[in-house]
Amino acid sequence: MANDLITRHFFSGFIRLHILHHAAEEPIYGAEIAEELVRHGYRVSQGTLYPTLHSLETLGYLSRKDKLVTGRIRKYYRATSAGRRVLEQAKDKLRELVAEVLEGHDQPFHDLHEKRRQRDADPRPHEKKARNP
Repeated sequence: MANDLITRHFFSGFIRLHILHHAAEEPIYGAEIAEELVRHGYRVSQGTLYPTLHSLETLGYLSRKDKLVTGRIRKYYRATSAGRRVLEQAKDKLRELVAEVLEGHDQPFHDLHEKRRQRDADPRPHEKKARNP
């Protein structure tokens, strides 16, 4: 992940979406999701990934089940119903954002912007009517 704090702030949301997406499909564990994130170009340390998983669990978006695998405890995470709901809401917002940012489908904003620009350019609505004493 980028060293720039602002960029890391934005990417952390993408990382949480990746985690929720994969955890909604099937149980995941830390090393596995870390490898998946690397595939997408994110460089996430264990000191970032595991607190993120724990945070999503604390928020009720992931549930955890510990399993013994080759003599070690592995923590598997699965999206909860709340996690699935928030993922669906995020997908709706993501579709909207992609349409605006990548596909240029942002006419409602341009209409609003033009309406405000015209209003601000017209001095008449801002003039106060003189009162007769």
